[in-house]
Amino acid sequence: MKKAKLFMDTVVEIQVVINGTASKEAAETKVDRAFEAFRKVEHACSRFSPDSELMTACRNMEKPVPISPFLFEPLKFALEMAKWTEGEFDPAIGKVMEEQGYNRHYLTGTSIETPSADSTAAYRDIILDEQDHTLYLNKPLVIDLGAVAKGFAIDLAAKELREFESFIINAGGDLFAAGMDRNGRPWKVGIQHPIKKDQIIDCIEISNEAVCTSGSYERRNAKMPGMHHIISPKTGYSPNDCVSSTIIAPFAMLADAFSTTAFLFGHEKGKKLIESVGLSGLFITSDLQIVKVGGIQNDSKEMA
Repeated sequence: MKKAKLFMDTVVEIQVVINGTASKEAAETKVDRAFEAFRKVEHACSRFSPDSELMTACRNMEKPVPISPFLFEPLKFALEMAKWTEGEFDPAIGKVMEEQGYNRHYLTGTSIETPSADSTAAYRDIILDEQDHTLYLNKPLVIDLGAVAKGFAIDLAAKELREFESFIINAGGDLFAAGMDRNGRPWKVGIQHPIKKDQIIDCIEISNEAVCTSGSYERRNAKMPGMHHIISPKTGYSPNDCVSSTIIAPFAMLADAFSTTAFLFGHEKGKKLIESVGLSGLFITSDLQIVKVGGIQNDSKEMA
């Protein structure tokens, strides 16, 4: 069975391979609960809704604000990535994103502005209390969780479907695939061609793994050549060494965060990063060369 809904500015499609004693009705119930995970994460982590848990918390400076696990967990992971990369990945970049025009809600078209926020704020200004589950901001800032929230939602949705041996959750190309496809083979995942949008440039096979891609080709800045929605916290500009970075990992939030981080690093430094943590993936460089990392061997471009 297959169902699709719209969340986080993308179509989320869930497909469950029903075998054995599992019923279609039971699968539909679980799939609906998986979609509910996306709704909860979007409400908690959206930078584009003024009433989201994230933006409500960002309006409360210099006092501890209790936050739910749907915000706490992805923010905690984002801060760990920021510390590990010494700020080359930084969730405090939200105000910079606003200033570049990446502040419009995909459903309402309404833009959100945060005049009081400081665009020079950094991850060190965000403090989480793990015991009380509170968020404390040292200065006015806007948190952006675009590099972890979708992956986190995919992982929560996958937990809802864990009783099924085979399923795939595809959120606009970021996905988790469990087991095998209906033909008993690993799931084949196409990597979109960055210029020819109706074609794939490469194909990989996975089972019980997540794949996430960060690319510059989907959300370019029409007013500033060379700028897109992936912006370096260090320079304030968009890196263009690559046009996409795809990471394969055991969990989607891990793949999500590392795909953005590797893109920010560029393919040479990013390759060392990915190898150092034992992950795999591929980069597409600005001249459309494919650079594979971590022993990916499958060059097939045929999709099942």
